[in-house]
Amino acid sequence: MWKYAARASRQLQAAVNVHSFKRRPQRSLHSTTVIKHGHLTRPKPGTGIKVHFQDSKGNLIKTVEANEGDDLLSIAHEYDIDLEGACEGSVACSTCHVILTPEYYDRLPEPDDEENDMLDMAFGLTDTSRLGCQVVLKPELDGMTATLPAATRNMFVDGE
Repeated sequence: MWKYAARASRQLQAAVNVHSFKRRPQRSLHSTTVIKHGHLTRPKPGTGIKVHFQDSKGNLIKTVEANEGDDLLSIAHEYDIDLEGACEGSVACSTCHVILTPEYYDRLPEPDDEENDMLDMAFGLTDTSRLGCQVVLKPELDGMTATLPAATRNMFVDGE
C-alpha cells in the first residue's frame, strides 16, 4: 500500500511542478482615462447655474453655482452639502432624495420607472420629490431650490 501512496505522491508533485513552471500567456496592459466620480469643475463666479440648498425647515444651507449637465448629487458633494448618495448615483437607493419647488419640478422630464421605484422608499416623499442624482442642470433651472428631507432611509444600513 505504501508503494502506491508514494507513487501517487510523486505523480501529484510532478503535476504541481509542471503547472508551476508552465509559461502563462502575457497579458497586454490597457489604460483608460480616469474619471473621478462626483468630480466637477466649478464655474467662474457669476457664470454658473445657481442652486439653493435648504434644510427640511426651510433654512438656507448654501447657494452654489454649477455647470449645465451636472447633477444635484455631485454638486452637493462638491460643495460639502450633506446629501448622502449611498449608491453613488446608480439609482439603487433613495438617500439623495430632494424636494423641489413645483415651478422647477415641472421643468424636468418625468422620472423614469427606476427612479419612481426608489422614490417609493424615500423618507418624507412629496409630489415634487426627485433623486438628486437624476436632476441634471440646464439653464432653465437657474435659481432652483432643492430642499433636503429631515431624514433618509438607507436600506443597506437600516435594513428595512
